[in-house]
Amino acid sequence: MGRSAGSARLPADDWSVPAELELKLRVNGMLRELRLDPRVTLLDALRERLGLTGTKKGCDQGACGACTVLADGRRVLSCLTLAVTCEGRDITTIEGLGEEGDLHPVQRAFLEYDAFQCGFCTPGQIMSAVALLAEGRVGTDAEIREFMSGNICRCGAYPNIVAAVRAVARDLGRAPI
Repeated sequence: MGRSAGSARLPADDWSVPAELELKLRVNGMLRELRLDPRVTLLDALRERLGLTGTKKGCDQGACGACTVLADGRRVLSCLTLAVTCEGRDITTIEGLGEEGDLHPVQRAFLEYDAFQCGFCTPGQIMSAVALLAEGRVGTDAEIREFMSGNICRCGAYPNIVAAVRAVARDLGRAPI
């Protein structure tokens, strides 16, 4: 008589997770070596292990966009991304924008257009705007809002955020005629 499917038991080792893995992350142009539990998110690795606290932990569920960073130039929600999946990718955080002593054009525009109030969402908003511009997705104001819709601002600075993105697009020659 055969065994029922439910009676087979797997060795405990088949379900174990390695305590830590060695990982090399390129963050803001610097190669960083870490030992991490493979379940650590990119957000927690950035904030807790690398001291890059500009990336914010908002909802921790991928709904607010406060944790947005760039991985190979594309927006990712770092609270939903495991750090181990980023090995070999270029990660850019808010701290990695601009040059020493000089803000990135999007950062300058956010200041000029008063595109923030409390500032908590601002790093994620800026990172998303940088990617939106690089993707060439600047069209109408409604399209900017749509492509920035993954980033929530509880203060309601949306009109100023759109104005800042539009200004940078115009300055870079990427705004539609």
